[in-house]
Amino acid sequence: MADTVTLFTSIGLSEQKAKETLKNEALTSALKDAIAQAQVVNGATGVDKAMGTMLYSMVSRLKDTKRLTFLADHIARHKICTELQLAAALEFVKNHPQDPINQAEFENVCGVGVVITPEQIEEAVEVVINKHKELLLKERYRYNMGLLMGESRAALKWADGKIIKNEVDVQVLHLLGAKTEADLEKKTKVTKTSESEVKAKKEEVAVNGEVQSEGKSLMEQLRGEALKFHKTGENYKTEGYVVTPNTMDLLKKHMEITGGQIRTRFPPEPNGILHIGHAKAINFNFGYAKANDGICFLRYDDTNPEKEEEKYFTAIKDMVGWLGYEPYQITHASDNFQRLYDLAVDLVRRGHAYVCHQRGEELKGHNAPPSPWRERPMEESLVLFQRMKKGLFAEGEATLRMKMVMEDGKMDPVAYRIKYTPHHRTGDAWCIYPTYDYTHCLCDSIENITHSLCTKEFQARRSSYFWLCNALDVYCPVQWEYGRLNLTYTVVSKRKIIKLVETGVVRDWDDPRLFTLTALRRRGFPSVAINNFCARVGVTVAQVTMEPHLLEACVRDVLNDTAPRAMAVLEPLKVTITNRSADLKLTIVTNIPNFPADEAKGSHVVPFTNIVFIEQSDFREVMEKGYKRLTPDQPVGLRHAGYVITVQKVIKDAQGKVVELEVSCCVSTEAKEKPKAFIHWVSQPLKCEVRLYERLFLHKNPEDPSEVPGGFLSDINPHSMEVIDSALVDRSVAGAKVLDRFQFERMGYFSLDPDSTADKLVFNRTVTLKEDPGKI
Repeated sequence: MADTVTLFTSIGLSEQKAKETLKNEALTSALKDAIAQAQVVNGATGVDKAMGTMLYSMVSRLKDTKRLTFLADHIARHKICTELQLAAALEFVKNHPQDPINQAEFENVCGVGVVITPEQIEEAVEVVINKHKELLLKERYRYNMGLLMGESRAALKWADGKIIKNEVDVQVLHLLGAKTEADLEKKTKVTKTSESEVKAKKEEVAVNGEVQSEGKSLMEQLRGEALKFHKTGENYKTEGYVVTPNTMDLLKKHMEITGGQIRTRFPPEPNGILHIGHAKAINFNFGYAKANDGICFLRYDDTNPEKEEEKYFTAIKDMVGWLGYEPYQITHASDNFQRLYDLAVDLVRRGHAYVCHQRGEELKGHNAPPSPWRERPMEESLVLFQRMKKGLFAEGEATLRMKMVMEDGKMDPVAYRIKYTPHHRTGDAWCIYPTYDYTHCLCDSIENITHSLCTKEFQARRSSYFWLCNALDVYCPVQWEYGRLNLTYTVVSKRKIIKLVETGVVRDWDDPRLFTLTALRRRGFPSVAINNFCARVGVTVAQVTMEPHLLEACVRDVLNDTAPRAMAVLEPLKVTITNRSADLKLTIVTNIPNFPADEAKGSHVVPFTNIVFIEQSDFREVMEKGYKRLTPDQPVGLRHAGYVITVQKVIKDAQGKVVELEVSCCVSTEAKEKPKAFIHWVSQPLKCEVRLYERLFLHKNPEDPSEVPGGFLSDINPHSMEVIDSALVDRSVAGAKVLDRFQFERMGYFSLDPDSTADKLVFNRTVTLKEDPGKI
């Protein structure tokens, strides 16, 4: 160890840096090899500090160690002397993984032998100064000198940055002269943008049908190089991607098949209903392909016959379509069962897999004991695997395991297990089924996927993804990870939703209090609002946890422009107008706008008789300060009708509850004074049921034991649903279809529920008109 420290300090590393380097075995070994190569060229004492620094920088950043000797030799021969040249050299070897390297091309790209004279620097800087001369003279030393440096560096790629800066400083001084007192004064602070201006900038606007979020639409966030993903056919440029002798040939065949087109896939397991988190995944996978003129597959990961049901297949397809996406092709992992089996046999033959008899309970956790069957002969594993396929073992008695260690430390993951459960598509043809770890990357390979987009928790499987494709010598796509989207005040786990259904807390997967996509659709959330929400969240690598009110705000934005107005009374109070003559007992109120802000979108009519119904809360027998609606001493206007009503008599039942009002009315233009408020009403209405929803859980994180020690089932909000079975709604909604949405004036946005019948409509409250300030 002491000798190695001495070696490292001899090339210019500090003793502390040398000791830190020793903690990394791979880095230590690489640096020793690089120093040895440099000493071959320059002798044992010929590696100075500048060269040593360059060697250390090279080995600490080099991904493909087979290029170490090549690069160390160039550094030792003073062909690579600057940080710029080293960066270019590292980029070149990364982009050219196959031998042989074109020496002339390499040295040209890296600026080897290029000499920049002082005269060239002076001329290039002079050109840049002249270009900016007018603004320089106007703004003097307040001008952004970084622009001058940037353009000068671009014109003199291999010149020393310090020399360029000195030349820029000299020429600026020559042009402007020494700094004056005015130049030295502090720059006036820019006035802060007001909150309203900031809010206005952040508001989403539609541009060419694409929703903007903070200036960027979802398509813009996904288009081109915005995500820094690899270009098609350049998989090998991705960090961690393993290049084999056949990689370039496989990529060439892949490009011939795809024509360079981007291919993604959305691969849900058909054992549950999609939730709000899946909406981000759908938008990301389908959206990335759409934004870049590519295609996206909908692939069902149907490798566990015990949990899969046809209703889930149908619901998943429906939800993808509901969000506005059309799969290029619908595929199933089970389409490839025979091919996956053949590849597994090949994996065994190559010595990368074996049949194991450890039980499931023995394999749990990350400290499972090594398999005593890991080194069994390949021929023996082939025979046993064939017996597994023929059904000669009981469930759990044998598995096929891959010889590899995953990034999270899990050793030899299972590739195949035995399940004597008929498959929904293949029936009893198979009794062995592949696992996700085995199936996922191979189906991606078979479908020639270019970008395998997964949530962050699959990052630990990236190396195994690459390993398996390379172990079988098949085309290897690139896995990219993004952050999950989570919401507070809910659970999305399939197991927990099933528990909520089984215990009767919710009715089914589409209960409007859940955040499954079917539930949100039933509640009345427009699909475009969910897509807008995903755009607002943005394409993030980090996991994102959002508040439900942010999603609800997106819903309001859409419904305000798309939900026609109607009037409904949830808690009716009968009002009889006593001063209307018999021949005027029925009037048709016409031209009630569906959208008051845009009357060109149409209107509807409602009847107006001598009996109307208003909200109980719109009348108070005792006047209170600030109350502007109907009281015995205060008249009120009726929206759209053009009338003002005044209380003449209050009728109560035996318990003293107000059950009816007798009023007089007059045309609003004849009223003695303008009423302080106008209220909604209905006449000759339809009776309907209205369901009002609140948060299903009381706490933000119902699954967090520190927040809810009793478990999520103990955190149910007892007031999460209120059913009003005798609400009244105006007749303009009589022809509504299931899931049609309306704004009930002054009440909120509502959607027609599938439980509706010809005799009784049922409405779900989608969201209130405004965010409840009492909600966190």
